[in-house]
Amino acid sequence: MENFFSILGGMGTMATESFVRLLNQRTVAHKDQDYLNYVLFNHATVPDRTAYILDRTLENPMPFLLDDIAKQNLLQPNFIVLTCNTAHYFFDELQAATDIEILHMPREAARELTRQQIKGKVAFLGTEGSVKAGVYEKELRDAEFDVVIPDRALQEKVNHLIYQDIKENDFLNQELYFEILQEAVEKYQCERIVLGCTELSLMEEFTENNPYPVVDAQSILVDRTIERALEDRAKLSDESLKINKA
Repeated sequence: MENFFSILGGMGTMATESFVRLLNQRTVAHKDQDYLNYVLFNHATVPDRTAYILDRTLENPMPFLLDDIAKQNLLQPNFIVLTCNTAHYFFDELQAATDIEILHMPREAARELTRQQIKGKVAFLGTEGSVKAGVYEKELRDAEFDVVIPDRALQEKVNHLIYQDIKENDFLNQELYFEILQEAVEKYQCERIVLGCTELSLMEEFTENNPYPVVDAQSILVDRTIERALEDRAKLSDESLKINKA
């Protein structure tokens, strides 16, 4: 297979399935060949990223991720999509291990907020690992946004939704989800709420009539992935046309 990209997922698996489902749904296709070429690495056994960031005595996920990058170097995709938000803590080391571009989800989310011309406060919701890693906070502050990080009580609610409800029990707890978003809007007076966890993205995908102003980082990454893949496909078509004319 030529002219393809790779998806480094499996962290978690249901959230990766959500990414792939959205990717296929949003690709404009009228026949099989209109869909995008990609390889999925559903590496479910990568050690927990948040657990390691919070406690360095636990198993380090970095060797597992570097091994994935080494295998993708052999395949030579056009670009790599990293679907785990917390894994972006390791982004610089992963990018240094390959000449293949890895799309940066937090950066794309910040760029989207800039395009929307948001001026007020922006809340970030994610795992404790993502919060401690500060990757989203850095990207949002670099884009000159006033970033709000949840207090301990709100973060505990986010943790419960991500781990106990979604990861452990496959339960999309819309009541708790709306409670979290309402608090971010009313208590912190935020104009936008950035969802920086794939489980939260999964929650948003299956939530109907959400009245709160969320910006879903995974959804943005889906759109950027499609745009980039179609650009690569167009380049290949142009090159083939030139060769045929010659």
